[in-house]
Amino acid sequence: MRQVKATPQPGKRGKGGKGAESMKKMRGENTRKVAGGRSHRGTTEAPDWMNQPKAEAVRGGRLVARFIDDRGLVVVDDVAEWFRMSKVQLAETVGLRPETFQRVRRVAAHKTQSRVKEMLEIVGRVADWAGGKDQAMAWYRAEPIPAFGGRTAECLVKEGRAAAVRDYLDHVAVGGFA
Repeated sequence: MRQVKATPQPGKRGKGGKGAESMKKMRGENTRKVAGGRSHRGTTEAPDWMNQPKAEAVRGGRLVARFIDDRGLVVVDDVAEWFRMSKVQLAETVGLRPETFQRVRRVAAHKTQSRVKEMLEIVGRVADWAGGKDQAMAWYRAEPIPAFGGRTAECLVKEGRAAAVRDYLDHVAVGGFA
């Protein structure tokens, strides 16, 4: 039986198009752009997302990136020290049991890391508006948000609704009403 090679149609995947690059990536072939926008195969260059600075790699920007270690985990001791609170107070602030920060395995757990990152991201977004990190933490813990029935950002993060708080802050940032 004879094999027939399909010819690419305009706008479809084929040589030189966007589809060709994505197909190479799917097959695991290394590609790299060279002068003129062409790709060069066979290099061992790291993917773009690995070359991003920590501030871009971790959602939440500067404040979250400040506390990320080499393994990509938030260093809880540094967070507590920076906000001048004990680890017990920090655990209560993010809605975790105080014992959580006593064992390395629990500190590295997904739930622990995500809660601390969410808190840092929200406090980091508010810090410029509030006048600093201490004022932002005070807002996070005590200021009722009318759009959420008077609940605080702290309460919403404890309930697992940090995305709603981020959306609210984005809405306010572009000029929406609180």
